[in-house]
Amino acid sequence: MRILVLDTIHGGAELAGALRGAGHQVDEVDVYRGKAGIPIEEALVRTYNRVTAPVHLDPDHLLLRRHGSAVSHHEMVQWILGGRLPHPFIEITGARGKTTTAHALATLLPGPGILHTSTGTYRYPERELLWKRSITPASLIPAVREAERIGGWLVAEESLGVTGAGDVAVLTSAEDYPIAAGKKRAIAEKCRLLAWAPAAVLPPGIGLAGGVAADGVVSFEGEICRYSGNGVSGSFENPLSLLAGYRIPLMLAAATACVLGIDPAPLGRFAALPGRMAARWEGGVLIIDNANSGTNMMTTVEAARYARELSGNAPLTLVIGEEARAVCEGFCPEDVRRTVAAVRPAGVVYVGEGHPAATIDAGLDAARVITPAGAIVLAVKTWR
Repeated sequence: MRILVLDTIHGGAELAGALRGAGHQVDEVDVYRGKAGIPIEEALVRTYNRVTAPVHLDPDHLLLRRHGSAVSHHEMVQWILGGRLPHPFIEITGARGKTTTAHALATLLPGPGILHTSTGTYRYPERELLWKRSITPASLIPAVREAERIGGWLVAEESLGVTGAGDVAVLTSAEDYPIAAGKKRAIAEKCRLLAWAPAAVLPPGIGLAGGVAADGVVSFEGEICRYSGNGVSGSFENPLSLLAGYRIPLMLAAATACVLGIDPAPLGRFAALPGRMAARWEGGVLIIDNANSGTNMMTTVEAARYARELSGNAPLTLVIGEEARAVCEGFCPEDVRRTVAAVRPAGVVYVGEGHPAATIDAGLDAARVITPAGAIVLAVKTWR
């Protein structure tokens, strides 16, 4: 089959390689930079059996107008994977909460397995780091093959949707934003792809035919989480349940476990992850680390509230910005300004392009200088 792969930056090159490995003739086009693959002009005059494009590509791109509708990278990955799949296989997507939900689920699954996240891909139960890559749809392929090789499970984060190849798909957030040159909505695209999954677990605020509403299975009362669904019922207690950034992931993980027939009681021992509200003291300074790929205004306001609670309302320095650009889920300057206004910190260190601090480490160093005592909140959008 002759296939055209659009966008070599966001997993397209890996996708093209997998298709070639399967025996197909493949052309690839770097639609954003024009540096890799063949030129657009050449792809315009060729004929293809199938075209695949990321969900965030402008639907009016010249190549899509010329060759007709394309299947998404997510759908193409499902086609490549075929029937060779690990079990259970859980796919996780959403604007925020993916990594926390994924790590929480991995603590519940017995035996060997693979956890594929934006923080890295790990082999369980050793928690050995295998590699660090993106969470584009194409990056799922080696994770699936490794999980299949060891005869284990797979829990995988994916950006902007799921392949539908897993046993369960989880949406972590109802948050929406425009994609594809403003011509599509992220939540609509995610739900379209979730509809192909055998089972879908949904956050509060999202309705999808056949989906399992997590808040219909799980409820909270302070630190106590109660769950009942699919013949599994019980409760656990975890102080992280008091934090919005953990309450929803714990809810989703518990509901997904119930769908799989697994008791989520061990989530009572689940601890905060680095970059996701992890707290530590450096002498007289409290540092709340909330710098991750899902950092936004809401999580930053929550982190600041948490810091003030733990520090006794001490002066707070906010380290904020965007170290690494996330294609469709960035932390734009206007949102950063609104966040600073909402938090009202005693001091601010801006991180990113055009600022003295280009990295999160540089931002933290600068914050230490101006914060001899009190609290520092790291709220930098970055891949860690």
